[in-house]
Amino acid sequence: MKDIQTTLNDYFNAWNQALQTKDGEFIRQYMSRSFVGYWAYSEVREPDPYYYDYDLHLVLKQMNDAEKSFHPLSIVERKGGQEAIVVGRETNVIKGEPFSAHCMFIWGREDEGWKLQREYIELES
Repeated sequence: MKDIQTTLNDYFNAWNQALQTKDGEFIRQYMSRSFVGYWAYSEVREPDPYYYDYDLHLVLKQMNDAEKSFHPLSIVERKGGQEAIVVGRETNVIKGEPFSAHCMFIWGREDEGWKLQREYIELES
């Protein structure tokens, strides 16, 4: 099984492939079927959750001329290496303008390898 750092690199490469092709399945293959995510910024008091089957196609359509990168600040394994908590900074460059967010991802080992179980994304601005 791949290590978590390799999986993270592959996951963000999949995002960039999906941004080019507008095919969300590149991303969804890294998500657990029990995935739940939260996305917010300073004006949002209580973010709505989104799940495995959220409309990635719509998200990708809104992001033309975009590229995503991620810089991990910490990776902590728990449950005997069956889960990993990853904290870092994600930047989306859309039409030349950067949008950064602080993120926490919870990855778990499943039969198919590492899968993203939860994400918490907070935009900086």
